[in-house]
Amino acid sequence: MVTFAVPMSRVTAIVVAFGAEPLLPDCVRSILTSVGIDSEVVLVDNGCTDGGVDAVRALDGVHVIDPGRNLGFDEACNVGVAAGTGDFVALVNFDAVVRPDALAKLAAVATDPKVGIATASLRLDADPELMNSAGNEVHFLGYSWCAGLNEPASRHAVPRDVASASGAAMVMRRELWERLGGFAPEYFMYYEDAELSLRCWRAGLRVVFVPDAVVVHRYEFGRNPEKMYLVERNRLVAMFTLLEGRTLALLLPVIIGVELAMLALAAQQGWGRAKLRGWWWLLRHRDWVRTRRATLAPERAVRDAVFAPLLATRLTQGSMELPGFLRPFDAALAGYWRLVRRSL
Repeated sequence: MVTFAVPMSRVTAIVVAFGAEPLLPDCVRSILTSVGIDSEVVLVDNGCTDGGVDAVRALDGVHVIDPGRNLGFDEACNVGVAAGTGDFVALVNFDAVVRPDALAKLAAVATDPKVGIATASLRLDADPELMNSAGNEVHFLGYSWCAGLNEPASRHAVPRDVASASGAAMVMRRELWERLGGFAPEYFMYYEDAELSLRCWRAGLRVVFVPDAVVVHRYEFGRNPEKMYLVERNRLVAMFTLLEGRTLALLLPVIIGVELAMLALAAQQGWGRAKLRGWWWLLRHRDWVRTRRATLAPERAVRDAVFAPLLATRLTQGSMELPGFLRPFDAALAGYWRLVRRSL
């Protein structure tokens, strides 16, 4: 009997370097030594300051792009994917180290034409038996957080559909990335993984958590001082461009109320100006938001009601610490969302 070798999947892993990160060389080497796939690394230097890029520049399978400025994570990923040759695209944070078979397992799931994105079992670098992310939660008002943060990995041992992949370690087909157009550069960084995941769900494609695709990640929530501004701004952009008009209309009263409550909370916690900057950006770029919404409309294949059950109902389920006076409000919001879902 004649047997034929089945070619391994070729995976282009995009790694975006910025600032100082001692794990960058380990990250790149772990990708290159992955088993079960043919891997390459496109390393986009957005401003590495500790020599990490130079330490791996000469390695076989590494292609370094030096744009000469900080493109932002989103545009850097777009540039990196365009420079790669793999049939699959992997995004791996520069402070993450993949286990040898992780990318192969993600690519195997992403091969399914009904799957949009396969997301890894992200573990905390300080204790790899604890979760960083078992996929990401997305609240019906757009807030997003790491599912399972600090929980034992043993609690997250079963594959499941999730609202959002984590951009720290995920794989999707190149064909799909190109069809969806990758990330919007206007986001710059943060929330792009949630936006792309929700677009997959709107297109009728699943986002799947793969528990045995293990990636160890040095997670720090507040590493970037601009994070709250970008996260809050980008959350609102995604809501206004992705949700159906009926869904937005039904949610508008609570959106306004929650935004005012969040402004008060932001002022109390010292990032009120960042919150106002996000509103101001939306006002100044309202024409772009309208255009973006129209541009994305043709890719929708299912109604919001199809993926609404995946959206979180309580903000207190996540990593956000709500003041005590807001907790009853959170419960009331969950009740309102149940009513909205019946009308979708």
